[in-house]
Amino acid sequence: RVQLAESGGGAVQPGRSLTLSCTASGSIYSAAWFRQSPGKEREGVATCYTGFSLKYYATFAEGRFTISQDNVKNTVYLQMDKLKPEDTAMYYCAARLFYNSGDWTSPDTYDTWGQGTQVTVSP
Repeated sequence: RVQLAESGGGAVQPGRSLTLSCTASGSIYSAAWFRQSPGKEREGVATCYTGFSLKYYATFAEGRFTISQDNVKNTVYLQMDKLKPEDTAMYYCAARLFYNSGDWTSPDTYDTWGQGTQVTVSP
């Protein structure tokens, strides 16, 4: 079974940047970043597709976050700029191992998940 390992979370001040990494132990069809704050549902942040330039972003992420992939390293990155306190959450990497018709923003679309990495944005 493909496993995902995330890293890069931490505590930063508003306006600063963080880059999250997610390395897969095997090949995947697509990867996505989700986040979840206490008391809220898990929400999609961004997604990309292995070998394709196609990417999608949640509205709150457009213009501030950038998802990218290094196919040689089997790693997906999420660069987060201009961070806000409301970006504070546990961030999860998720992957589809093969194509399915699920909505990229739905957690049910994904076959495997990382353990999560905490991002805290505060003065």
